[in-house]
Amino acid sequence: MNFREFEKRIVKIKKMSLPGENVQLEMIPKTRIQHQLQAVQMMKNPKKAAVLVLFYPSLERQTRFILILRKPYNGIHSAQVSLPGGKVEPEDNSLLDTALRETEEEVGVDRTHVKILKQLTEVYIPPSGFFVQPYVGITSQTPTFIPDDIEVDAIIEVDLEKFMDDNCIEIRNVSASYSPVMEVPGFVFSNHLVWGATAMMLNEVRELLKKLY
Repeated sequence: MNFREFEKRIVKIKKMSLPGENVQLEMIPKTRIQHQLQAVQMMKNPKKAAVLVLFYPSLERQTRFILILRKPYNGIHSAQVSLPGGKVEPEDNSLLDTALRETEEEVGVDRTHVKILKQLTEVYIPPSGFFVQPYVGITSQTPTFIPDDIEVDAIIEVDLEKFMDDNCIEIRNVSASYSPVMEVPGFVFSNHLVWGATAMMLNEVRELLKKLY
């Protein structure tokens, strides 16, 4: 979709009700749904993090959003595809500050150029013990991405039309913290599988955007 048209339409999500947890749960294995719900009820003193779904125009003025491939490290989310974002730091005044700061640090997008449109439904990640708050934002400028050398292995630009096509959803085998091999639903972009919490958050975004088409 041409970015100018998208920019006109997406402001409508401000007044939309959130699809919520039911839509998020569509993107985890059915055998894990009960575990996910129980984990939310039992969690104590969760850590906090925030991420940003950032829409922007490509050089051809088509609508895209950005994902990052994290570098391998000794941790649960090593080498996974995620939204830009991270954990709350002492200097952050809010979760929104966290999302904007982390996005600027990880991919070089000036936080002052981002307009926030919607706060989405929080997602709890049992393996890491984080509650993650996603936001939807937009920038009218085509960003010049500067990936962080320490955290970001690659930047993945996703075309809106690809995202809204049902064919981008597949079921694939992954190795998870709770199973050496497990079938999971996810989004596939440029042959990268986006699964877990990131897929849950993106599915809520996708459900909101369906109402704009």
